[in-house]
Amino acid sequence: MNMTSSKKFALVTGGSRRIGAAICRNLHNVGIDIMIHYRNSKEDAITLQKELNNIREDSACIVQANLLEFESYEYIIKEMISSFGNIDFLINNASSFYPTKIGDISSGHWEDLISTNLKAPLFLSQFAYPYLKKNKGAIVNITDARISDPKKGYTVYSIAKSGLENLTKSLAKDLGPDIRVNAVAPGAIIWPEIDSQYGRHSQEFDKKYRDEVINQSILKRLGEPADIAKAVEFLLLNAPFVTGETINIDGGIH
Repeated sequence: MNMTSSKKFALVTGGSRRIGAAICRNLHNVGIDIMIHYRNSKEDAITLQKELNNIREDSACIVQANLLEFESYEYIIKEMISSFGNIDFLINNASSFYPTKIGDISSGHWEDLISTNLKAPLFLSQFAYPYLKKNKGAIVNITDARISDPKKGYTVYSIAKSGLENLTKSLAKDLGPDIRVNAVAPGAIIWPEIDSQYGRHSQEFDKKYRDEVINQSILKRLGEPADIAKAVEFLLLNAPFVTGETINIDGGIH
């Protein structure tokens, strides 16, 4: 347990891979100790933990939890406190993403997409609140730059991410002035994977679709996970008078 007063500690949900791993590496690079949450990607989580601890001893821990289970929210925060003794920053990055066609939507779709994208950020924030308040901490939610113009066929996902953007504003009001709450909304950064029992992405994200998305952006290129990680760092460390805001990182598509 590290109780050094100058130390800062961050919890990153879905932190073992992709954008989450980039956020972990970037925050670790600026001296923050990291709790890496994962659901199924155990090997990736262990590999990232070892990588970070090789750079700075005892600076990274991992916690496994299924965000569909309500008990997991308090458990994750307890593990964070048990490992580091504190929490300064919460980054709600974990997400489920797949299409839900009207006529085929099930309660399972709803529970999966709403729990991961909206319910978990709310209750993790609530359980982390006493520690974040004491430390004048901050929360960053990862939303989606497309939610103002939702992608056809992704109704439940769009509802969840829209709710997360509103939750960002609501928490900023409810938790201020002690805790700042902001969001980062990625555009085309990494193309989706089929990471759910419900997911079907292969045909929808073919080369033609990808080229169309890139051509819609002002910068005419795909973003990088580092772009999101740098925006998260800015909101956590360099934006003391910013709360309730969402930064779109999408090459200007919005």
